[in-house]
Amino acid sequence: MQPPASAGLFRSPENLPWPYNYMDYLVAGFLVLTAGILLRPWLWLRLRNSKTKDGDEEEDNEEKKKGMIPNGSLGWPVIGETLNFIACGYSSRPVTFMDKRKSLYGKVFKTNIIGTPIIISTDAEVNKVVLQNHGNTFVPAYPKSITELLGENSILSINGPHQKRLHTLIGAFLRSPHLKDRITRDIEASVVLTLASWAQLPLVHVQDEIKKMTFEILVKVLMSTSPGEDMNILKLEFEEFIKGLICIPIKFPGTRLYKSLKAKERLIKMVKKVVEERQVAMTTTSPANDVVDVLLRDGGDSEKQSQPSDFVSGKIVEMMIPGEETMPTAMTLAVKFLSDNPVALAKLVEENMEMKRRKLELGEEYKWTDYMSLSFTQNVINETLRMANIINGVWRKALKDVEIKGKFLNYKLIFLVMKLYNFLVGE
Repeated sequence: MQPPASAGLFRSPENLPWPYNYMDYLVAGFLVLTAGILLRPWLWLRLRNSKTKDGDEEEDNEEKKKGMIPNGSLGWPVIGETLNFIACGYSSRPVTFMDKRKSLYGKVFKTNIIGTPIIISTDAEVNKVVLQNHGNTFVPAYPKSITELLGENSILSINGPHQKRLHTLIGAFLRSPHLKDRITRDIEASVVLTLASWAQLPLVHVQDEIKKMTFEILVKVLMSTSPGEDMNILKLEFEEFIKGLICIPIKFPGTRLYKSLKAKERLIKMVKKVVEERQVAMTTTSPANDVVDVLLRDGGDSEKQSQPSDFVSGKIVEMMIPGEETMPTAMTLAVKFLSDNPVALAKLVEENMEMKRRKLELGEEYKWTDYMSLSFTQNVINETLRMANIINGVWRKALKDVEIKGKFLNYKLIFLVMKLYNFLVGE
């Protein structure tokens, strides 16, 4: 059993074939060369004009403001430091990119990755100010690769009443006793099969194995697809799709973004088939069995009334994303923390085995309330989430120039590195 090298911060390199890397690097290199040729006259003119600039006061103000922008490097024209960012992601220590720049420029620094100038903050105080000013000065914003891949009508871009309605619908279903009773049995069966398969393996890559299990459970909650050939194909297409969320935003054939967009088309087609079959057989008398049922039965959105299958299919694909990183990361880190703390592990085993003996004596199946009644187990879950935030970072955009701790945050994109990064680098 091995702890994850990156704990989900970047995708592991063994899942990314060399031709994909080669094509992206080839296109990026071509862009650097082209940009250098095109920008040379512009740079010469700008340098010449700067020498003849009038107005000492204006120049002083500009220089002062420039000096207050976080230090850092924007790298090459067009692609910035994206190649270095990607290369670090393929290494055994992906946080090297952040670690190196943090030591050079401080906890808040500027860079240029995935086609966009960006400010990265690893400072808890700065992050707190940005998050507390949500909606007033800072608003959610995402790299071009994410917006391109998820589309204009993604969950990320929904705001106001539409966002509230969607969250209310899905949240109410996920909290329903009907789902909890069913999903408890599904989770138990999946865990038993997974642990049995681990016994046959000489080495277990915990995070990869947990990803398989959580994806199957999540897809069953979303669209009631059971393990089998359809699930395997769905998983393969999803893995190809998810690789393009953070990449160079170039859509030439052979690039990562292009491949991911094609994978999304195939994924949407598979999900849409299930949605359309469900539409034909849909009834409103029985309880909703999955999220597809919940979305199909809601008629409060004009877009869903005109194209319900397209709307539902897109949202189902987006809701698969947490099964790739957040849940597997939390579960993997729980395994790591318990491995490092044998006393806590022994107490956890004792509490769960006592529950098992009681259920065997009564001849009852496990229920959701049984798991929730395990106080020490709940403490382990809460402590895992406290020690290692499963959210790697938060994307924000500054609506205006903002000065925090003597620095201007005035870029279109700001990435707040959360607690997970500090944990990984041993702070």
